[in-house]
Amino acid sequence: MTRSATAGCFVCRKHREQGSLLPGGPVGEDELVVVSHLAPSGPGRPGGPAYLGYLFVEPRRHAPGLADLTDPEARAVGLWCARASRALRGAAGAEHVYAAVIGDNVPHLHVHLLPRYPGTPREYWWDRVDEWPDARRGTEPEIIELVARMRDYLTAPSL
Repeated sequence: MTRSATAGCFVCRKHREQGSLLPGGPVGEDELVVVSHLAPSGPGRPGGPAYLGYLFVEPRRHAPGLADLTDPEARAVGLWCARASRALRGAAGAEHVYAAVIGDNVPHLHVHLLPRYPGTPREYWWDRVDEWPDARRGTEPEIIELVARMRDYLTAPSL
């Protein structure tokens, strides 16, 4: 991938700059992958509260889709999807975690992880989970607190 291709990539920029694009910092990361929370100020977002627990699992290297990952990157993405899903259950209280790769708007692979919390009405399950009027939402301070809880969960020694 050329430097110019990655220079204009939102996900590559998010990894470089962090700041408000990565509220609370990474939920988890290694040399191949970054796990982050949806930012209220991200592309296409009005800047208001975001659905709490909406995570992205992204390779550090600019890779447009699943087929573009190296085998080590693919293993790392899968591992972080599982780890982040456990953190959403254990630290955030999710009863189920949905995963999706869409890839229509941002040409850098990002796996969407959407938690479903207890009490979510069935008509709001799957890709409508964040549309429920009573869904858990938060601004940057709530996101930062949740990210810290999930990061603590991920770094705690196993029982």
